Amino acid sequence: MFAARGMAVSFSVFVMVYFALSLAVCFTWRRVQVYGQKHPVRRVADLLFGLRLFPLATAAVITAAFTVPSFLLLEPRTIDEPLGGIPLVLGLCGAMFGIFGLVNAGLALRRAARTISTWTADALPLQTPASVPVLRIARKFPAMTAAGIVRPRVLLSNAAEFLLNDNELQTALNHEVAHVRRRDNLKKLLLRFVAFPGMDDLEAAWLEATEMAADDAAVANTGDALDLAAALIKLSRLGPVEPPAELTAALVHSGAAVMNARIERLVSWTEERLEPVRKHSSSYELAYGLGAALAALAVFAVTYSQLLVRVHTATEWLVR
Repeated sequence: MFAARGMAVSFSVFVMVYFALSLAVCFTWRRVQVYGQKHPVRRVADLLFGLRLFPLATAAVITAAFTVPSFLLLEPRTIDEPLGGIPLVLGLCGAMFGIFGLVNAGLALRRAARTISTWTADALPLQTPASVPVLRIARKFPAMTAAGIVRPRVLLSNAAEFLLNDNELQTALNHEVAHVRRRDNLKKLLLRFVAFPGMDDLEAAWLEATEMAADDAAVANTGDALDLAAALIKLSRLGPVEPPAELTAALVHSGAAVMNARIERLVSWTEERLEPVRKHSSSYELAYGLGAALAALAVFAVTYSQLLVRVHTATEWLVR
């Protein structure tokens, strides 16, 4: 009974925190996006993805660092306290949420594996300067896409290879390699796990930002930008733009509005979009991060026992 009560309390706290924060994100993410427009699009994409995972990460930390220890250390094991209906229902909701997330992510992985296997049935490796394997596929669609999570590779159709000149092909490959380096397919898998009603617009905004971030990463000057814009225009004329396959990052898949916005950004590209390289910036950021982490640990070390007592009091009220 003690273990069952502990699981119910832990899942209840997780569900309440997760749902409350998810609702808060649903109503506030647009304001954060507007604020983020002052920064490079890569940081906007990272900010939106961080916001999307913030409810799950925070709920997991609060549950693991406070709820479970407070219950194990302060809850008497000898009393036979009945379990109320509220923690039981919330606990079942938390368990169902975890199961649904695992099943949803597993099905997405399975569908992606089948699709990629079909695409690469007759694929041939190409010798390119890209840092990831590039395979030529016999299909017309997808024209070019980054596929795979553990073993990523770029798939290039015969039609795309025929249409693009050398410079256009190289910038397009750079775009797909940027998706691989940023692990965008893995991020899409995580979004399958944390599916939540009302988050579709946030995820769509993140997808748009990731495409633009990959565009920026693929170009280093005006010529590269124009080559990539030409590649987008040529490949979009191959046929109707199809929605992207599961857990892949196709070069051309967006709606007309997003495609036009990407092309306009590339045509009007300026060197100001290149993020400045700051000397020793990574060292300073690491030092600041470590300092903040040590300060947070010091605060928790001093107040942790009091926090556990207050959390246990709150969970006692929940059980009763």
